[in-house]
Amino acid sequence: MLTIRHKVFVSFHEADSWYKDIFAKLMGDDIVDRSVSDADIDTDLKVETIRTKIRDEFIADESVTVVLIGQCTWQRKYVVWEIGSSLRDTKLNSRCGLLGILLPTNFDYGKTEYQRCLIPPRLSDNASSSDPFAAIYNWPDPWNSDKARNWIHWAFERRSKKTPDNSRLQFSQNRTGECASGWKD
Repeated sequence: MLTIRHKVFVSFHEADSWYKDIFAKLMGDDIVDRSVSDADIDTDLKVETIRTKIRDEFIADESVTVVLIGQCTWQRKYVVWEIGSSLRDTKLNSRCGLLGILLPTNFDYGKTEYQRCLIPPRLSDNASSSDPFAAIYNWPDPWNSDKARNWIHWAFERRSKKTPDNSRLQFSQNRTGECASGWKD
């Protein structure tokens, strides 16, 4: 059987880097991993410069963005910026497919429903309708690469069939505190 290999951008909170490394290792040759690692971008740059670098140097050539959703991923401005950049369809960068994987560190891991406030807001916006642009899954235990490949391919196919909601304002800072019922930007 022919396996389609997708270029995947993995978005994650640095506290979950172990899962990102495991994901890339377990997916092996099924994906081309183009994630941002520590020190890839100078965080002293202006916000718009960082966003442009993320979009043009890391996401530009990708077909799917996978968001690894740990306990605090919803709070991270870089994750929100990466998702927003993935959903943009520009002359230089085509839109990516999008999916989230709840990690065992997430409070809602293993549940049939998740709290929207524990998901990065833009991902939640795109996964919470009857005809969603994105989907959110639980990290398979035990790991199942066939299942993950199917998720990635579904997101790849979906990117050209549905228009995502990319209207939410970007975070200007990381969020702090407990999960709240709503987000204020």
